[in-house]
Amino acid sequence: MKKFRPQSGFVVQAYRYALDPNATQEAALRSHCGAARAAYNWAVAWVTASWWQRRAEESYGIPEAALTEWRPWSLPSLRKAFNEVKRTDPRFAAWWEDNSKEAYNTGLANASAAFDNYAKSKRGQRKGKRAGMPRFKSKRKARLSCRFTTGTIRVDQDGRHVTLPRLGAMRVHERTDGLRDRVSAGTARVLSATVRHERGRWFVAFQVEVKREITRVARPDVAVGIDLGVKTLAVMADSTGEIRQVPNPKYYDEAAKLLRRLSRRVSRRQGPDRRTGQKPSRRWEKANRERNRVHHRIANLRTDALHKLTTAVRAEYGTVVVEDLNVAGMLRNRRLARRIADAGFGEIRRQITYKGQRNAARTVVANRWYPSSKTCSGCGAVKAKLPLHARTYECDACGLVIDRDDNAALNLAALAAACTTGTGVAGDQDTAPVVSKPRGADQKTRTTRRSRKATAGRAGGATLPQQRQEETRDRPQAEALTLW
Repeated sequence: MKKFRPQSGFVVQAYRYALDPNATQEAALRSHCGAARAAYNWAVAWVTASWWQRRAEESYGIPEAALTEWRPWSLPSLRKAFNEVKRTDPRFAAWWEDNSKEAYNTGLANASAAFDNYAKSKRGQRKGKRAGMPRFKSKRKARLSCRFTTGTIRVDQDGRHVTLPRLGAMRVHERTDGLRDRVSAGTARVLSATVRHERGRWFVAFQVEVKREITRVARPDVAVGIDLGVKTLAVMADSTGEIRQVPNPKYYDEAAKLLRRLSRRVSRRQGPDRRTGQKPSRRWEKANRERNRVHHRIANLRTDALHKLTTAVRAEYGTVVVEDLNVAGMLRNRRLARRIADAGFGEIRRQITYKGQRNAARTVVANRWYPSSKTCSGCGAVKAKLPLHARTYECDACGLVIDRDDNAALNLAALAAACTTGTGVAGDQDTAPVVSKPRGADQKTRTTRRSRKATAGRAGGATLPQQRQEETRDRPQAEALTLW
């Protein structure tokens, strides 16, 4: 089936609200999320059973044509197989009617997506880290989540309740007037709803097709370069020469003393032990909740600050130049990992990118190997080395003395003029003259990766069947609509 695409002038947006369920509703929420996990585990076991059976038959010398058939993992196939066994399987027969069918469909859809990712990764068609075989979800560790795509999904007119299938009307912590008014006016349509338990609370996220007019930014002809850092969260230099600094709030550092005290309190209590089967004490659970509450507050404060920063930048400038930082590699520095993670470099770039699409503004990504800090913003000379502790840039060619971060931000802002596509990667354009950088700074360091052919294979054979290459296309749900 074709992927869902919004109408012209519409975008797919999420509206997220915290829920205040009563005891009965919370039990129903946990039951639905548990049903999704059980359906996922069943699908993983049902598909991989044929793999292990084929491997056992191959060890007995059975020819290929006589081996057990591959079980398909497309969503329609999993639905059909699950509906045939749910009334007779002792794992589901006694309680499957207590939950909405959407709960089981959530688990089956997640299992189908997991097998698709594994198949594409094994064939080299999936970017990023190699995906392994789908594994069972633990009841203790699995994240509680359930998605509803059909049934009664609405925002009530009172603005204080939402209605979900089989769960009924549940009170929300904040008013839903914004979404309610849009739905009533016909400028929004609810596509799905996802309930999730995180940070000690239940949340519901509505996936909505919203009509959004393109809003013009305040300074459409001005480009800004953003240099992210730890001491100063962002240094912004625009094409007019104005430089502004955004201080790093350092929410984690402010709460570090309190977290240490709470962590010591947790360590003195009797906690869980998987090796001996020891259950946590009530005092440990209470202390752990207090510690988690501080972590949740830090995360909420950080999210709020990053959204305010990126929204203000996108409402003012027509072009924003950001760096393609290797955040995963930077986190390997044990001296700076905590502060880099607290700053949220990757989240800043993600928000700037998708918020720029709302007002048709440009987002320019500087090449990861572009020496923004080593290049002089006055004459363009490039230093061979610039240690991290040197916070002032002194040019040997023209004598310019400027703050290191201000110099990097000015260089990033200048890249906006060199970028020809507006959404591509600046700093490595073919139209610009190629100037060799000292000490091979223009060359990437080759990384040694493990060969995909060196693996020991998987259950059922080393190659995927041709049958799977055809069935990976018949998933009816659209990946573009996935919220989490």
